[in-house]
Amino acid sequence: MLDRKFLRENRELVTRAVVLKNETVDIDAYYAKDAERRAALQETETLQAEANKANRAISERKKAGEDAGEAIAAMKEVSARVKELKAKAEVLEQEVEQLYLRIPNIPHESAPAGGEENNELTRVWGEISAFDFTVVPHWDIATELGIFHPERASRMSGSGFTVLSGSGARLERALINWFLDVHLEQGYTEFNIPYLVGRQAMTGTGQLPKLEDDMYHCEVDDLFLIPTAEVSVTNVHMKETLDAADLPRKYCSCSPCFRREAGAAGKDTRGLLRVHQFNKVEMVKFVAPETSWDELESLTADAEELLQKLKLPYRVLTLATGDLSFAAAKCYDLEVWSPGVEQWLEVSSCSTFGDFQARRAGIRFKGPEGKGFVHTLNGSGLALPRIMVAIMENYQTADGRIKVPEVLVPYMGGMEYMD
Repeated sequence: MLDRKFLRENRELVTRAVVLKNETVDIDAYYAKDAERRAALQETETLQAEANKANRAISERKKAGEDAGEAIAAMKEVSARVKELKAKAEVLEQEVEQLYLRIPNIPHESAPAGGEENNELTRVWGEISAFDFTVVPHWDIATELGIFHPERASRMSGSGFTVLSGSGARLERALINWFLDVHLEQGYTEFNIPYLVGRQAMTGTGQLPKLEDDMYHCEVDDLFLIPTAEVSVTNVHMKETLDAADLPRKYCSCSPCFRREAGAAGKDTRGLLRVHQFNKVEMVKFVAPETSWDELESLTADAEELLQKLKLPYRVLTLATGDLSFAAAKCYDLEVWSPGVEQWLEVSSCSTFGDFQARRAGIRFKGPEGKGFVHTLNGSGLALPRIMVAIMENYQTADGRIKVPEVLVPYMGGMEYMD
């Protein structure tokens, strides 16, 4: 969230951010109700000051044996008005808070304006392979190899779920272990985190209240299945004050991710392209405010290193304001080329949030040179389903097998081909 004083002093900037991010929050209602709330509080303070003064006068009259009935009656009216104003302010505070939580982060000035079509191509790595045979989509080759079973997943869970077996399941496990090992070499600390979290944690990272319809919710316990390990890893330091000398802190974690994808009906639903449950390794950073933009570049480089070692061609996009997430100030999307579906597939979003998440989650820092809210960043390192897609399609062979990327062979027990 943004500082309320900042909101009051930068109404034009905040209003523009709401428009740039295509958010639906009634920003005018926020400012109107906040002004009404502050006016009620100010009147309350004024009346309470008058009441204190009158109380002293009443006490003096009583001590002097004088009649204080009229003053006492007036005081009762003041007390009633103060009670009324306090109740009004409490109701307004609740209304303001609900609107406040729906105000998005301010996009960084370097983010291009507009929607998805205005995403800016930042760089491209690798060359798209030229095949001397017809490349087939991953769902065909994986089904032919007997390692992908969509019909079995559908029978037990419905659409949007998968079953992998044999070398398919082993490939995913190999990727997870390899991703984590590389991140440890990059200086990250591995975490094993809860997959169910409460509303405060989901609100802290910005999923609630906006995205509640996309979340899987356990109503009895009011707990949510995490859509990404970002939620749990960021909230590891909920309501804590970190030592400035210990920044930056770099964490990583692998978790299943659960997303209803309520607004994505009909989009890329075949095979592993869009599923309700998938595994992902996540990187999270807690950094000093003055370093967050540089830390975004290094975070993105850490994710890119994985793609380069897998020798998968990819591109980096700087997201336009209308394609940024609610909480992000700036984001790079990494998209890998998959020849079977002939698409660039997003496999990582690397974002910096400024102090937006830290304010919501109460994560501060303190040191000899100052204190404040940390800046948070996160990025996928990487999302498994589409990396699996990219490997199956980029590494398939003319005889219907899938070559195992060189870096993964040791993690596959020496297996060089999936067949």
